[in-house]
Order: sequence, then structure tokens, then C-alpha cells
Amino acid sequence: MKNIVVIGVGYVGLPMAACFADFGNLVTCVDINGPRIEGLKAGVMPIFEPGLEEITRRNAHAGRLRFTTSYPDALNDPAAPADMVFICVGTPSGVDGEADLRYVRAAAESIAEIADHPIIIINKSTVPVGTGDWVADIVRGKQPKPIPFAVVSNPEFLREGQAVTDFINPDRVVLGSLDASAAQQVAQLYLPLRAPIVVTDLRTAEMIKYASNAFLATKISFINEIANICEALGADVKEVAVGMGYDKRIGRAFLDAGLGYGGSCFPKDVKALAHMANVQGRHPQLLESVMQINSDQRKSIVRKVRALIGDAGKPQPLAGQTVGILGLAFKANTDDTRESQPVEIAQMLEADGALVKAYDPVAMESAGKVLKDVKMCEDAYETAAGCDALILATEWNEFKNLDFRRIKNSMNTPVMVDGRNMYDPEVMRRHGFVYRGVGRGYADA
Repeated sequence: MKNIVVIGVGYVGLPMAACFADFGNLVTCVDINGPRIEGLKAGVMPIFEPGLEEITRRNAHAGRLRFTTSYPDALNDPAAPADMVFICVGTPSGVDGEADLRYVRAAAESIAEIADHPIIIINKSTVPVGTGDWVADIVRGKQPKPIPFAVVSNPEFLREGQAVTDFINPDRVVLGSLDASAAQQVAQLYLPLRAPIVVTDLRTAEMIKYASNAFLATKISFINEIANICEALGADVKEVAVGMGYDKRIGRAFLDAGLGYGGSCFPKDVKALAHMANVQGRHPQLLESVMQINSDQRKSIVRKVRALIGDAGKPQPLAGQTVGILGLAFKANTDDTRESQPVEIAQMLEADGALVKAYDPVAMESAGKVLKDVKMCEDAYETAAGCDALILATEWNEFKNLDFRRIKNSMNTPVMVDGRNMYDPEVMRRHGFVYRGVGRGYADA
């Protein structure tokens, strides 16, 4: 058993903390957000993540998982001084796409000023290459007196909506450090998972994370580019992706044409990697194209709506038209609306003069903070009622088997733009809809 401190109880820190506690470790979560910590003490989850509430409550009840706003209590508990501390704070995009490391700096400074015994500091946050060395310099500079420490990079590869499952069943664990002993001690934490463990140096570990996310984002933008060509040539991108996916060199994963990538990871990580390349005098032309294609994909959905119900002769082609959006989270099984494609589409529709209605099973509170003028509805049926067009924007299971006769009869005009290619075009036409998917070719005709 190890005594572990986790700084930050967001989409990365909380699932990891709960899972490590479930392995029998004593885990203390520290966060400066007092209401969030008090909520967790009361069993209130700050995020939606399948399976997380049960595992968190179970381990908190067993005394293996604790929550505090106090760094001294977390790091220097006389009965259980911390062996390791994971930094799991946010690293949002800066003005030029660079990763904003203010929260990482604050965490490193607090560890340096407060820890009174040797400790291993593990960067779990996605940070630019070279941050491990930077954190070590901060700690050395802020320690009141020299105390031995080591820095390990341990990038996360958790998918929102599947974080608990991904933590327990990882494809690999990546560890980077200049201290081989520290890396091996962290590796011991992951042995119960029986996963491949890659041990390398700090900078290589940090780059593995960025390269992995950039490659997956590239696959998404690639299939969306193919989808656009399919629309022009009359091919069906869904069948194209299936045919490609049988090739083991390509694989089927991340070849789903749709709204492009969103969320807290891919957008900022691709931007950050491109920024790092530019700073070093390199020309990240592939990454720049990936980002441009991704941005264009949202615009293409709005163009479809305009073509089907808009008035090209008006300055605002959708003025007076009502458009419903099914789904506001950037993907299913999460309430995260950071860099959300549906939110961006809603904003573009509003700028085009449309009245927008929306529904999401869990993300409306988060989205509502940005979409002040969007009417949030109780369900898909209230959303569709009175609409001139309906957009399927998030692939929630509850949208798969709707009563389409009821939806069609409640709409002003039965136009469905399927941003996730969830529905069968022929079935939707039989229901009486004017249907458009993404890259469906003749199927959309």
C-alpha cells in the first residue's frame, strides 16, 4: 500500500484517485475548489462519468479515499505522509495555442513549500515537452531547505465517458524520469493492471502523449475529409470506413465521420504541439491542416441546414427559422462541453439568425453557461416540436430509437441533419424526413 496525494479532482484526477484507492492504497485528493471538495465529502460528484460515483463512494466509505483543501494535511499527515503526489490540474490553451501552465506551477510551488520529507512528484497533466525539467527547477527553487525528490512523467490516456474502464484496462502505462528508481516505484502502482509499462526519459514520455493524441485527431480529420469527397462523388463514407478498417495497418477506430473532434484534450493538444513545433522553427503543416479540417466540419453542418431551410437572399439566411439540437456534450457519456462541437454549431446558428432549442441528458447546465439564448428542453420531443430543422449532434443512446413519427409530426418541416451518421438514410426517408448525413453520398440524395 502507498500513500498517494492527487492534486486536482477533475476528469483525470478523480477517476485515477478512486481507482488507486480501489487497489488498496490510501489516496488523499486536494483541490483549492472548496465547494467541490465539500460536495465530494457529501458524496456529490462534480463530473458525470459512468461508474465513477459508485467506486468513489465505496472507497470513501472504506476510508481509503479522502478529500481536502489543505496541502499540509494531504502531504504531511503524521500518520500517513505522502509517498507520491500526482499533479492532475488543467492545462488550457493560451492565446497562441500554447499550454497554460499556471496551475501546474502553483501545484509544484505548493509541494515544494510544504512537503517536509522525500517525495516523488508525478506529472499526470498533459504538459509541453520539457515541463518535467521545469517542475524540478521550480521545486528546487521553492524548497525552504533541500529535501530529496524526483519528478516522473506519467501521461494519461483516459477517454471521457470511459475513464474508469480505461484506467483499469489500459493499452499501456507510460513513465518517464531521469531517476530510474522513482520510475520503478511508480510502476509498482500499476502492476495490478497487468498492462505493458513503457519506461523512458521525461521528454520522450511527454512527447508520447502529444504524438498519440495528434495522431488520433489526424485520423478523425482524415475521415472527415474523405466524407466531404464522398458527398461530391456519391460514395458512402460509412462503408468506406468499414472497408478501410479491415486493414490491420489502418484499423477501424477513430474513422467515424461526423462533427470532428472536441473536448478538453484533442483541440488543445494539437494546438500545443503545433505551437511547440513553431517555436522550434519547424513547420507543422499536417497539424495545421488537421485543425483547419476540424473547424470546417462544424461549418459544413450549418451549411447543410442553410441549404435545406435557409433563404440565400437574406443577410441572415436562417432568420426566423427554429433549429433543434440533440446533444450538447462533445461526445456521449460525459457532461463536458469544453470545445464542444454542438455548442459551437449552436453559436453559428444563432449568428445566422436562427432560434435554437436544445436537449442533452447531462450537459445542459454546463452548456447553458455559454448558450444564454438557447432554449433548453426537457427531452428530444420538446426540442423537435415547432422546428424547421433538427440536428443530431451527440451520439447518446437515448437518441437511437426515438419515435420518429411523433417527431416528424411535431416539426414545421421534417428536416434531419445527422451529424453523427447514427440513422439509416432510407429508414429516415420512409418516416418522411428530408435527411442529410455526413459523407453519405447517394444515400443522402
